[in-house]
Amino acid sequence: MNDLPQADLRYLPQWISAETADQWLEELLVQTPWSQPELKLYGRRFAMPRLVAWYGDPGARLRYSGLIHDPLSWTPLLAEIRQQVQREVDRDMNGVLLNLYRNGQDAIGWHSDDEPELGSEPLVVSLNLGATRRFDFRRKGASRIQHSIALEHGSLLVMGGPTQHYWQHQIARTRKVTEPRLNLTYRQITCEPAV
Repeated sequence: MNDLPQADLRYLPQWISAETADQWLEELLVQTPWSQPELKLYGRRFAMPRLVAWYGDPGARLRYSGLIHDPLSWTPLLAEIRQQVQREVDRDMNGVLLNLYRNGQDAIGWHSDDEPELGSEPLVVSLNLGATRRFDFRRKGASRIQHSIALEHGSLLVMGGPTQHYWQHQIARTRKVTEPRLNLTYRQITCEPAV
């Protein structure tokens, strides 16, 4: 699956069984110490419209939206999932960002995962658990959606190569979704984030 020029995308529906996806979702919803950081945008502060947690190797600090996250220690489950993800993509991953979209009102706006500490061609591997949500792409500088993928329970989306240089993505708000969605994005932090 690679419908976008200047992008390297791979979508794997049913990457894990529904039973495994259900078990992982249940365990992660209960055991994760969720936070809801405040963002500062155009001089205003507001609560991020989703809950997050960052896990990783010691020193794998994540920076985005003006925030710097120090990693929580790997749980046995997140370390097990990391091993499976690394086998799938044949690359090391030293951190995972968990995003909990509690319902369709939780969202993430247009962005690219292009922070310098992710390297020159970031590889972002996204495991999706829970409610199906639409994942939109648009070319940087464009205003209209050019491609969408319905990210299903137990699916894996791999974004690599030049994808983050040329494309932005989002999960838009929707009234149609009332159940939670948990997204685990595995990454490789290659250097210390600038403060």
